[in-house]
Amino acid sequence: MKPLLVLALFAAQLVAAHAAPADDVAAAGKKLAGQPNYTWKSTVQVPESAQFKPGPSEGKTEADGFTVVTMTTFGDNQLEIVKKGDKAALTDMDGNFKLASELEKEEGPGRFMATIAKGLRRPTDDIAILVAGTKELKQDGDAYAGDLNEETLKKQFRLGEPKNPKGSVKFWLKDGAITKFQVKVEAKMEFNGNEFDASRTTTTEISAVGTTKVTVPESAKKLLM
Repeated sequence: MKPLLVLALFAAQLVAAHAAPADDVAAAGKKLAGQPNYTWKSTVQVPESAQFKPGPSEGKTEADGFTVVTMTTFGDNQLEIVKKGDKAALTDMDGNFKLASELEKEEGPGRFMATIAKGLRRPTDDIAILVAGTKELKQDGDAYAGDLNEETLKKQFRLGEPKNPKGSVKFWLKDGAITKFQVKVEAKMEFNGNEFDASRTTTTEISAVGTTKVTVPESAKKLLM
């Protein structure tokens, strides 16, 4: 075999080995996205000094259908969001469903919550963004991990402009599907002229794949149909 051909084959093997982790995670994300439904739970850890400490959120979604998410916001207040396609409905301060497009025209917490509702993504949507935006995925024990590029990092901060953002992502796979992923970000941000630490660690666990039942409140369904 000619030396140049040997070198070419060796280089191709190196490229394939290098790309394998990203390919594995991308395939696992597509496998989950291809399921008829699934459930997830996300928890967020923030610095002790943070004024806003978000509680856990739980969601259920069905392919080409509804996504229902319940999250704990300020104090022990519960916010329920229902999405279908690009439309979102959420509960107001009185617990009544309203369209996000309606609430975002108001002042106060309703407008803030409407922004959260409109920007809400399903885990499979986040996984696709994170895999594409990771500089290099490497196997880390029983998981795959890598640093996020600058563009993807900025997408993790939906409000404001982060200063010197840094971050990484970690994926856990089982039987070729993603069962958990974790995003760690570090950044400083400004609000009303004051700088604060916007760092956080968000861990999302996937469960009940293929067996999740999505129950949509009728009042929300009427708004979104």
